[in-house]
Amino acid sequence: MSLNLVSLVGRAGRDPDVRYFESGSVVCNLTLAVNRRSKNDEPDWFSLEIWGKTAEIAASYVRKGSLIGVTGALKFDRWQDRGTGAQRSKPVIRVDRLDLLGSKRDTEANAGNSYDDQF
Repeated sequence: MSLNLVSLVGRAGRDPDVRYFESGSVVCNLTLAVNRRSKNDEPDWFSLEIWGKTAEIAASYVRKGSLIGVTGALKFDRWQDRGTGAQRSKPVIRVDRLDLLGSKRDTEANAGNSYDDQF
């Protein structure tokens, strides 16, 4: 049995970057800052990738500083550095579920809404 499941709660580090494709697909990328238990520590930063209807919801309601919860899978984007030719990689959370956790004023939506990526 294997399991690849990541659940995080934190604040959006920037406004979502949304791209629409000719195929009709939509992807939303953003960063998430998750505080550690000690207030003296710097937050951990995660790159998020959200697809489909959930991406459209994120684009509409998530703004820099919004409190959100996400559930998804860890993946690694891999590429070859153009300058050095070295292989590079970056961890990314492929989000399946998005929870808007802030107040209505913060997110322009009802607190606690959940959206599952079913598309």
